[in-house]
Amino acid sequence: MPGSSLRLVVIADLKIARVAAAWPEMAGLLESQPELEVSAIDHGGTREFGPAEADLVLVLGGDGAILRACRQMGTNQLPVVGVNHGRLGFLADLSQEQFREHLPGLVRRDYQVVSHLMFRCVHRPRSGPPQDWLGLNEVVVSAGGSLRMIDVELTIDGESVTTYSADGVLISTPVGSTAHNLSAGGPILRQDLPAFVITPICPHTLTNRPLVDSADLTYRLTVPRAPEGTMLVIDGQIRVPLAPGDQVEVSRAPVSFLMAKVPGSSYYTTLHRKLGWGGRPNYRTD
Repeated sequence: MPGSSLRLVVIADLKIARVAAAWPEMAGLLESQPELEVSAIDHGGTREFGPAEADLVLVLGGDGAILRACRQMGTNQLPVVGVNHGRLGFLADLSQEQFREHLPGLVRRDYQVVSHLMFRCVHRPRSGPPQDWLGLNEVVVSAGGSLRMIDVELTIDGESVTTYSADGVLISTPVGSTAHNLSAGGPILRQDLPAFVITPICPHTLTNRPLVDSADLTYRLTVPRAPEGTMLVIDGQIRVPLAPGDQVEVSRAPVSFLMAKVPGSSYYTTLHRKLGWGGRPNYRTD
């Protein structure tokens, strides 16, 4: 409530050298704010916590650290502010210097909470019980270690759409559209768009192009013949072997990823900065 201390959970994996090097300064910054209550510090990424414990989650690291934190929270999603100690950092979009600048405003609750689509992925093996996960970026059915092209059948809400012959197929959220989807040639989606993008990876048929459709539908990928090494990969962090006839279902999750945005930040500002869109092409005049 206004006027009360801001309660913060900090996730900082000190096994990562860049995070460990930055932690002493970060700890000092947090201690310098009398109206800030650090309710927990997690240095391993395994602790469970929920809304009763904090108002914000501060994640130090790269986007991978935020993806792990997102799964760690499960159905108890809290607003996340990410400080980038990784590479590009589309989710962890603040530098440590920017965090220092905006910390007093965060303590005053001068931030906006933005909701983003998450997915539920269910692996239905041909034999055995199903498994399911929450995720934020993408689901990939990949030829992986098989080093062979695979066929992946796509159905949307029970309607057969196409069969991709490719190195794999990914289904991405708008947040994940700047991750594996971008490197596979898929489109960049605005982060608040309620949609999924399906992108074939190195398709054998050039007419198989990325497809964007509603997040309110259920997407099923089936691998009728899965050579050894075929994998289901979730957010680049969870890997599950796939067998012939296995099915992978992707749908909107019952919860959303919550991001705390500081004043002056926007999606296109982040794209402009991270993707180097500020340059101008050089044209020959001779």
